[in-house]
Amino acid sequence: MSVRPWRDIARRQSRQIMVGNVAVGGGAPVTVQTMTNTPTDDIKATIDQIRRCEDAGADIIRVSCPDEASTAALKQIVRAARVPIVADIHFHYKRALEAADAGAACLRINPGNIGSEARVAEVVRAAKANGCSIRIGVNAGSLEKDLLEKYGEPCPEALVESALDHIKLLQDADFHEYKVAVKASDVFLAVSAYMGLAEAVDCPLHLGITEAGGFVGGTVKSAIGIGNLLWAGIGDTIRVSLSAEPEEEVRVGFEILKSLGIRNRGVRVVSCPSCARQGFDVIRTVQTLEERLQHIRVPLSLSVLGCVVNGPGEARETDIGLTGGGNGKHMVYLSGITDHTVQDEGMVDHIVKLVEAKAAEIEAAEAAQAAADDHPQAAE
Repeated sequence: MSVRPWRDIARRQSRQIMVGNVAVGGGAPVTVQTMTNTPTDDIKATIDQIRRCEDAGADIIRVSCPDEASTAALKQIVRAARVPIVADIHFHYKRALEAADAGAACLRINPGNIGSEARVAEVVRAAKANGCSIRIGVNAGSLEKDLLEKYGEPCPEALVESALDHIKLLQDADFHEYKVAVKASDVFLAVSAYMGLAEAVDCPLHLGITEAGGFVGGTVKSAIGIGNLLWAGIGDTIRVSLSAEPEEEVRVGFEILKSLGIRNRGVRVVSCPSCARQGFDVIRTVQTLEERLQHIRVPLSLSVLGCVVNGPGEARETDIGLTGGGNGKHMVYLSGITDHTVQDEGMVDHIVKLVEAKAAEIEAAEAAQAAADDHPQAAE
């Protein structure tokens, strides 16, 4: 039994597939995805955006391929990317064939609009020939007409049935390197559909609340829906769909994973909402620190609280802590222990340097441990 069983999440067991060199499912870490929004045939703009998403931590990036110009550009984009690229295909199955030949690691197809079974079979042949995986992307907004007639409206049963029908097409073609999404903009519908699908199949599941909205609203909806499923142990890869820049989707995705203790990357900030007791401007300080610490990839924690009511308690649980005091004199904690004070002037710069130093210390310790593991005799 773990020390804190109330934090334990029992992940659903699934088969593992590979998206390029990234494992999805089968106990692999939950991966974070996003999607570019530049014109794909604008190669420079697309690669620049991919680079920003990679820097934010994206494990997999999807690129839309609506026309021949896009799939023609994909080859160069794939070569430039440091993470696997998924080709997003709608309506024109030939774009999937071209994308597979261009080096896409995965083909995302929506069975509701890709066409006949024969066309799906052609896509499968192209995927096999090029070592691509496939994501079946079922969406409440584009369900097949027969299912809408059968159920009267998009519902969990309709989404699951659509997914199962198209899984069968892939399995009949002896293709098993697939993952599935059953997305909806309605949180209740999406969560219920994913829960039903999780019981029916053993393949990896790609989570998302589609068309979730703007940055604030979409983040809330995604955190509720994706977080609910992850807490239940369901989900192997996630994409937070926001009307915002794709690198923001990546950051929100990691925040959801960090909140559940599933995956940690970068600085986890614990901060108060502030009140009249605050010894410094907490809101502006936290905003500035979050912006200036985006480059930190090592998992560590920072507490920023405006006064001594909860400040010392939170600082005991974080790597670095800052608690507001009187007369512009604030307390800094290192590894939970009171260490020194800092004045208003230069406070943010000081905290940034402490975080950077702690990150470097952790990285050095991890490197030393890795070296010792590789050469145990030398370590002795």
